[in-house]
Amino acid sequence: QAQLVESGGGLVEPGGSLRLSCSASGSIFSLNAMEWYRQAPGKERELVAQVTVGGTTNYADSVKGRFTISRDKYTVYLQMNSLKPEDTAVYCCSVLYYRNTLSPLSRSWGRGTQVTVSS
Repeated sequence: QAQLVESGGGLVEPGGSLRLSCSASGSIFSLNAMEWYRQAPGKERELVAQVTVGGTTNYADSVKGRFTISRDKYTVYLQMNSLKPEDTAVYCCSVLYYRNTLSPLSRSWGRGTQVTVSS
């Protein structure tokens, strides 16, 4: 099982920036993708951004042009600019990976980090 540790959340004013980091460790034989999700109070969890092992990125429409996902080996980053109050949520990272050559695709989750955008 892969373990994920996130950091970088906090309180920021509207229009500000934050950078989230998430490092994966453990039984990762082959990486498939790393992702950031978020869940706001009373709302369903949504995929914010994804970066595949090949470098392809995908973003939720609500964050396109403001957020940038990047990866360095087993660490994924989410640079968040021009933050809005509606970006307030718990942000969790996720990794899709294979444990060995015969295993199915697995997913592990981090515990999450709170991002609050408020004046």
